[in-house]
Amino acid sequence: MPRITLVKADDLETWWFTIEVMGESLYEGEKYTLQFRFDANYPISSPAVQFVVTDGHTSPIHPICASILGNEWSPVLSVVAVCVTIQSMLASCKKKERPIDNDRYVRNAPDNPKKTRFHYDGKIISHATNTEITHSANYTNVLDDTV
Repeated sequence: MPRITLVKADDLETWWFTIEVMGESLYEGEKYTLQFRFDANYPISSPAVQFVVTDGHTSPIHPICASILGNEWSPVLSVVAVCVTIQSMLASCKKKERPIDNDRYVRNAPDNPKKTRFHYDGKIISHATNTEITHSANYTNVLDDTV
């Protein structure tokens, strides 16, 4: 049974969950808070999902680069399916490190991660270093406010 807990859902627009990473991995037993934001087009459009760092109050929010939150979204996917995908991503990590471009992205990221276009593939060119990296994603900020 996946260790997923609903923390807060005061309205239909924003929900908070905690997930615990299971299995023998670098992140085994660690808990993370996720914020789901749903727009008026949900479930046709994906929710905006971000990691939330909490220390008694809301701190920085970090985007999640998962293809099912972008170009592979389907209205049949559930919140639990997204949580399990994120658990699986963490459980399969071979190194415990943030993507190379993470700090630059977080500094310049839009409020809504859906305004970022991620490019998903196994080999990706880093914007900052113009080098090939794996287990990360390229991104560009979208200036269109309709997302």
